[in-house]
Amino acid sequence: MKQYNVAVLGATGAVGQELLSILVERQFPFADLRLLASPRSAGRRITIGSQEYVVEAVSEESFANVDIAFFAAGGSVSKRWAEAAVRAGALVIDNTSAFRLEPDVPLVVPEVNGEAIASHKGIIANPNCSTIIMVMALKPILDEAGIKRVVVSTYQAVSGAGFGGMEELRQQTEDYVMGRELEAKVLPVSSGERHYPIAFNLIPQIDVFDEAGYTKEEWKMIRETQKILGQPDLRITATTVRVPTMRSHCESINVETERALTPERCREILAQFPGVKVVDSPAQQEYPMPATATGTDDVFVGRIRTDLSVEHGLNLWVVGDQIRKGAALNAVQIAEHYVQQMG
Repeated sequence: MKQYNVAVLGATGAVGQELLSILVERQFPFADLRLLASPRSAGRRITIGSQEYVVEAVSEESFANVDIAFFAAGGSVSKRWAEAAVRAGALVIDNTSAFRLEPDVPLVVPEVNGEAIASHKGIIANPNCSTIIMVMALKPILDEAGIKRVVVSTYQAVSGAGFGGMEELRQQTEDYVMGRELEAKVLPVSSGERHYPIAFNLIPQIDVFDEAGYTKEEWKMIRETQKILGQPDLRITATTVRVPTMRSHCESINVETERALTPERCREILAQFPGVKVVDSPAQQEYPMPATATGTDDVFVGRIRTDLSVEHGLNLWVVGDQIRKGAALNAVQIAEHYVQQMG
């Protein structure tokens, strides 16, 4: 089997760390592994599998002889270094929002639109984590019954805000128990003027607002879903909320279909779709939860029931580990599909 030289930019972050673990776990055929980050992280030593690697500061020379470069260090970093990597001959699989809506950049969830990988021009975009989780549930429904409209509300874990969000929830929970004042510096947006505690709280803001009152996260779910599904006119509305769980995003999705689709048939087609697991036994109180989805690769769907307020409507409850399938795993799966297509 051919082996590939791989670089990971953002290797010390939450997604980068998960990505490295998954590369080893899934036995991706890499010959050389190059860990890249900002200068402040240079020199850090990370053990991956049985081998220790030293993190390098990213530079123009970092991508020499690299076949596949995973980018997971923020949009501005991707815009700064992606062209350099492509010029050096690397395929860039970018986990940021920098290129997702560019017309000539494939936006890929392999189970949903893996064929789009073949049209890349050096960069393949990894979608937003909440978008990935949603389209995994929507795709089989779209193929079976068509979709007229989607209404989604998300319940997103603090790990979506990185290590800082996770640490803030830990610290605030400890402070709450000890009767101390809760200090907030990260959420809802670290660069924002105001911050709110997340422990024992919900924050109905993820990213910044626009003039219409929607956040960037909400627009990502709308526009990225339209692009991935090849449905530019699909009607979608989204509300995204940060909740005090560490990991795994949840989504309440209401789907209005073009043709009738019973809950029974919906369960059947979802169960047959790669990467989706149906957990839906209300009588036994069995349904997806972050506690059981965390650390797993599948997207879990339950609470499948008819929406009695419209002619062809269904309600779904969807849960996925957004660091794995919502980010790192999906990126590695893109690389796996690329390798297969390369022969």
